[in-house]
Amino acid sequence: MSTAAPTAARPKKIWMDGQLVDPADAKVSVYDHGLLYGDGCFEGLRGYKGRIFKMDSHLRRLEESAERIRLKIPYSRADLARAMKETMAACGMDDCYIRLVVTRGVGTLGLHPFKCPRPGVIIVVDTIQLYPHELYRAGMKVIVAKRPRIPTECLDPAIKSLNYLNNILAKIEAIDADVLEAIMLNTAGEVSECTGDNIFAIKGGRIHTPPTSAGILHGITRQFVIDDLAPALGIPVEERRMVLDDLYGADEVFLTGTAAEIIGVSAIGDRAIGCGRMGPLTEKLEAEFRRRIMAGAPED
Repeated sequence: MSTAAPTAARPKKIWMDGQLVDPADAKVSVYDHGLLYGDGCFEGLRGYKGRIFKMDSHLRRLEESAERIRLKIPYSRADLARAMKETMAACGMDDCYIRLVVTRGVGTLGLHPFKCPRPGVIIVVDTIQLYPHELYRAGMKVIVAKRPRIPTECLDPAIKSLNYLNNILAKIEAIDADVLEAIMLNTAGEVSECTGDNIFAIKGGRIHTPPTSAGILHGITRQFVIDDLAPALGIPVEERRMVLDDLYGADEVFLTGTAAEIIGVSAIGDRAIGCGRMGPLTEKLEAEFRRRIMAGAPED
């Protein structure tokens, strides 16, 4: 969903290593390994009415990503929480998208990560709209990417790294097919996730979604659906290995993500899903999500 633009009286600011700077002054060194090698990690968060949705969960995941690549974030969770709120205030934005980036930092022209003495931390507060408004009611057409997900043995999917090239190449397939998202399979041919969203199927009133072992990112909104929204609506959820036929034969399919929120899938390629529009249980989940957000986005 769209978010409010910053007021003209309060220009946008970027938080960089403890300082709020104008966008024109927000510069990264050409020797930063985040730029040179995609060495770093990030989180995308959403602000709703001044509160940051699942902020604690996002900050925990950022720390876990950093630990897996042996990158020590030079700020505590409390520091980063304050910095995000400070940046939102400086931009005059209560409803926004937040990009929190940790780079390996400035180093040498070589892969050696430990020749970068200090990581860089950047916070960008802005708006985001992945998909047109009308698709949140009509449902969205997607395709199945030919390119598989990188095997988990090669790259741990729990690391939300700055290198998204695997996803970007699958996204190009979607764009070439004149759609906005693509389903990615793992190398075993099982359903994994989309280029930027997690995926769910509903069959017979029951929700199914691939487990993290299928090569997916542990999505924050995904977990909110599993732990909070579905139980509140009395909808059982099962994490299990899935193949494309599970999606083709589903009554409903929907996607989740911080930027996407919850959006239904109307068709996969030339195959309509269910009634060919956002399904009734997906609508209930989306409405419950919206109700929770408007009542005060949970920050834990």
